[in-house]
Amino acid sequence: MALNNTYDARLVQQETAVGAGVQILLLALLGSAIGMGPAGWLTGLTFAIATWAVLSRALHRSRLRSFGPANRVTLGRATLVGGVTALVADSFESSPPVTLLVGLTAVALILDGVDGKVARRTGTSTALGARFDMEVDAFLILVLSVYVSTRLGAWVLLIGGMRYAFVAAARVAPWLNAPLPPSVARKTVAALQGICLLLAGAQLLPPLADLGVVLLALGSLLWSFGRDVLWLWQTSRVVREAPAQEMLELAVR
Repeated sequence: MALNNTYDARLVQQETAVGAGVQILLLALLGSAIGMGPAGWLTGLTFAIATWAVLSRALHRSRLRSFGPANRVTLGRATLVGGVTALVADSFESSPPVTLLVGLTAVALILDGVDGKVARRTGTSTALGARFDMEVDAFLILVLSVYVSTRLGAWVLLIGGMRYAFVAAARVAPWLNAPLPPSVARKTVAALQGICLLLAGAQLLPPLADLGVVLLALGSLLWSFGRDVLWLWQTSRVVREAPAQEMLELAVR
């Protein structure tokens, strides 16, 4: 049995290595197509190595016997996000190939709705898969925010940085780590961020329209985070006050 477990673990880890290899291949294709500079190459390779290292460690800790079809879709999305990241980094040195960047981003956003469906249909939903999907989404939004901020201003970075600020705040205020109830509104707002940033990044609309689109994204995100933080705060108060109420009732008795 121990030998089988070892073999399964190695097989799962091999898939992450293949993902890193595909990421490097995509960077090579992008480099040959647009003559990508050092910034794009360095950023893309860093993304590939970091993704491989973090995912390999998470898989080792979770002891999954199979990588799963849904995680393969998410890994494919991560590869596309790595390509987008390299193009955005390269855009600081030369004019970005907007069509290519928009194309890669659009496919990554479309596939965002695929991995969850695959996980549910195949019965392979896992906590690791959900976290992997969420981190890929968050990083894509961050990268798009960086790209759009070069045209509309640094305030756009609030969109990409808000989730990471929430995670940092949760280290100081542990009550923010409590699980949130499922919400269609939250999922809709999350999807809206990518669409709005992609639309603004495509530069198909007048600058004023792009500004309105991104402001819509930021406003909806502030509302969504504010609603969730308020719910978590109210829930934490109930949890804190319950023991005190029980102690008071015991004292009265």
